[in-house]
Amino acid sequence: MPEYPPVEGWTPPDAGQRWDIIRRSRTVAVVGASGDRARASNFVVTYLLSSSVDFDVYLVNPREREILGRTVYPSLEALPVVPDIVDVFRRSEGLPDVAAEAIAVGAGVFWAQLGLWSPEAARLCLAAGLDVVMNRCLKIEHARFSGGLTRAGFDTGVISSRRHL
Repeated sequence: MPEYPPVEGWTPPDAGQRWDIIRRSRTVAVVGASGDRARASNFVVTYLLSSSVDFDVYLVNPREREILGRTVYPSLEALPVVPDIVDVFRRSEGLPDVAAEAIAVGAGVFWAQLGLWSPEAARLCLAAGLDVVMNRCLKIEHARFSGGLTRAGFDTGVISSRRHL
């Protein structure tokens, strides 16, 4: 795992704190959602929209109109709700802009996906009172804490190794 520079005044939330964030949250805005089924954001959105996950999910991407049958909004400001979690799939250099937008709409949590880290975004969010999670996958964390992820991987509910279509 790569080393990331520390963020003064912030300690990454431990497992219990991450689970608390997930449990108290109801709405998730996925910034950078993609209709490309090979993209990580699409996997996460598919998981978050599954019946086993109790989130209202909103997709944000100015270049998309619809993903998985869901309306895609051009910005956080265009959402019909204030998201509890802003889950970000953007390059690290774009995180401060998304952080500023998350602050402006009154989001409660800024969550940057695996491999994403921005001390500047973290400082902005912390100063505005948001919880900050970086370099963590919301899908993996939710599955881990809700029993869907074990040492063997994701529990897909499939017992057979046969391919099912």
